[in-house]
Amino acid sequence: QVQLVESGGGLVRPGGSLRLSCTASGLTLDDYVIGWFRQAPGKEREKISCSSSSDGDWFYAGSVAGRFDISRDNAKKTIYLQMHNLQPRDAAVYYCAADPVCGTFVDEWDYWGQGTQVTVSS
Repeated sequence: QVQLVESGGGLVRPGGSLRLSCTASGLTLDDYVIGWFRQAPGKEREKISCSSSSDGDWFYAGSVAGRFDISRDNAKKTIYLQMHNLQPRDAAVYYCAADPVCGTFVDEWDYWGQGTQVTVSS
């Protein structure tokens, strides 16, 4: 059974950093793109990055480019989202997702994690 599990969320002050993890099981990671999404209350879910084992990281949303970075540990089947200079606008539930391609629309993605809350507040 495919599972994606996010972790690492929490409370951080403006300007701080946080690293999120997405651990996959039940799938061959080489066959999938891993996307990171976020959703703030009352707003649509926003795609913020895409990466794969073969192509690396080729997409970052303009809202996070230059501040967020993807890395991975293939042996652990874990993808990391390193977030720097966090601001209140970044507060959201963060999700990882898996799909054969980096789809434009949320409904195109096959698998989703449960989400992890990131709160940015002084």
